[in-house]
Amino acid sequence: MRPRLTDVAEAAGVSMKTVSNVVNGAAHVREETRQRVLAAIDKLGYRPNIAARNLAQGRSGVIAFAVPQLDRPYFASLAARMLDEAESFGWIVQFHQTGGRREAELALLTERHPARLDGLVLSPLGLTAEDVERRDASLPLVLLGEKAGPGYPADHVGIDNREAGKVATEHLLELGRRHVMALAPGPRMTDDRINGYRDALTAAGLPVDEDIVLPTGGLRGQDAERTLGAWLDQGNTPPDAVFAATDWLAMGAIRALVLRGLRVPQDVAVVGFDDIPYDLATLPTLTTVAPDRVAIARLALQALRDQRPDGEPVRRQAPFSLVVRESTTGIG
Repeated sequence: MRPRLTDVAEAAGVSMKTVSNVVNGAAHVREETRQRVLAAIDKLGYRPNIAARNLAQGRSGVIAFAVPQLDRPYFASLAARMLDEAESFGWIVQFHQTGGRREAELALLTERHPARLDGLVLSPLGLTAEDVERRDASLPLVLLGEKAGPGYPADHVGIDNREAGKVATEHLLELGRRHVMALAPGPRMTDDRINGYRDALTAAGLPVDEDIVLPTGGLRGQDAERTLGAWLDQGNTPPDAVFAATDWLAMGAIRALVLRGLRVPQDVAVVGFDDIPYDLATLPTLTTVAPDRVAIARLALQALRDQRPDGEPVRRQAPFSLVVRESTTGIG
C-alpha cells in the first residue's frame, strides 16, 4: 500500500500537522524535527498527493511561464530551471511564447485562460506599466528581466544589470585594456548593462567615448557582426576590448574581428552577458556574466506563492557572477 501521512507521523513520532508543515516547507519547524520527518519520508517512500493538496488549498496546481522566445538559449535554460524548481512547489508549468509582442503579453494578463492558473511568471519586452495596471487582479503575477522597471505595479525578479555591466567592464580594465567598445542591444543606448559599462570607465577616470558605443539594431549574432564589421571597414582604429550586452552579440563581434585578421583575446578581449550553453563551444570560449538562473526561478516562484492581492509590489534580486574564460585570458 502507498504510505500515508499518518504512517510518516507514526514513524517520526510527531503529529500529522508537523509532517504537513515539513512537506509544505513551513519555516517554524525545528531543524531536528524536520530532519526526523524527512528521514521517515525517505524510509517509507512517501509522496504527497499534490492534486488533493491543491484542491484543499483552492489551487489548480498550474502556473504559466511566458518568455519572448523559447528557442533562445538563455530562456530555454531558464525554462528548465523553472521546471526543476516548480516541482518542489507542487506546480506544473504551462509554457507560452510571446515573440516579445506587446499584444501577446497583454493578452496573457487580461484575457480569460482556458484553465485556472495559480499565477503567471512573465519576461516582457513590450508591456508598459499601464498595461500591467490593467491586468486581471486575481491572477498572481511576477515579472522578470530588465524591461520591467521599478515603476511597474507587480512583483519583479532580476539581477542588478547595471552592476553586472560594471563588473564585466572592470574585468577588461584590470587586464590593461583602455579602448573598450560596447555593443548595445537593438537601438537602445540607455540599457542598464551599457550604463554599467559607462560607470566602470568613469570610476577608472577614463572618458566615455560614445562613438564606440554601437547600437546593433538587433539582438542576433549577425546584427553584431554586421555592425562591428561595418565600423571596422570604415578604417576606424580597432578597440582593444569589447563588452557586448548579450552572448549572441559577443559571438557576432568575435566573428567580425577574426574575419578581419584580429586575434581574440590577444588583440581584442571580449566579454558577453547571459552565460548561454554555447559559450563553451566557441573558439575561444567566452568570458561572460552569469545570472543565477536557479535563484531567479526559485525567487519568482516564492513571489507567486507569497503574493497577496492587496500587497505592495516586491522587487527581489538574484545574484550573478563573472565567469572568466579564454576570450579575455587566452587559451592554455
